[in-house]
Amino acid sequence: MDIAPFIAEHRLPQSYTSVAQNWFNPMADELALRQRSALGPLFVGVNGSQGSGKSTLCDYLAFYLKKTKALSVVVLSIDDFYLSRAQRTLLAQKVHPLLATRGVPGTHDTQQAQSTFMALKNSQEVALPRFDKATDNPFPESEWPVINTPADIVLIEGWCWGVPPQEEHQLAQPVNQLEKDEDPEGIWRRFVNTQLAGTYQQLFKQMDYWAMLKAPSFDHVYQWRCEQEHKLAARYGDTTNSNIMNDAQIARFIQHYQRLTEHALRMLPGQCDTVFELDSERAITKSFKGN
Repeated sequence: MDIAPFIAEHRLPQSYTSVAQNWFNPMADELALRQRSALGPLFVGVNGSQGSGKSTLCDYLAFYLKKTKALSVVVLSIDDFYLSRAQRTLLAQKVHPLLATRGVPGTHDTQQAQSTFMALKNSQEVALPRFDKATDNPFPESEWPVINTPADIVLIEGWCWGVPPQEEHQLAQPVNQLEKDEDPEGIWRRFVNTQLAGTYQQLFKQMDYWAMLKAPSFDHVYQWRCEQEHKLAARYGDTTNSNIMNDAQIARFIQHYQRLTEHALRMLPGQCDTVFELDSERAITKSFKGN
């Protein structure tokens, strides 16, 4: 299969061809095989820290499965279900100021995610939510893509997708300066953990297959996240946009994600069907079955 169009569209290096052939095609073939015996669409969860390449992986799987297996594939991100800035501002006023920042469990519309999943499972027409990170708000509903044919495979990716909640004793001490200075009593992190333990786990249980792009450590996330934001700025052609972060803002921003990212790196590999281990340059060094 010629993946040159995919590489061109995503502005990827030519080396991605061998990466796809060696690592991703075998998993895609496995998903296609599992889909044959599924009673409805096969739901696939993909976890990976910020900047790990999970969005590109899902797009490639969809491309490959459509081209080689003639399967109908829907791609979603947990980011698609972020609450609006106004909703998060209200949450910040009621619970904790840190909830104004999108990202952690509790800042997504899980009811909307559940209704979207159910519509896809029941082959009903559904508009897929889309979030505009440049404006920090959902795109207008009129711009959401509409799915009106049955889906064979649904791919859902997210940085905290599939992560189990922490134990109470793990919440006692702050993990970084942000938690130490802005959440000294642990109100924010306990709220996040309670949300993660509730409706998020109900969503996770609907996944039929799990994959993970495993970063070497959280230390690499800053570098990767900076690269993401630089691409976002280039795409919009406006580095002065107040919703596009500079490197210093990113350094603070990613501290919101540190606790659960590190928890995921410890806990998730053993629970996934396929794990791709990444090095500091995001090259895959090996893959293994976690369960």
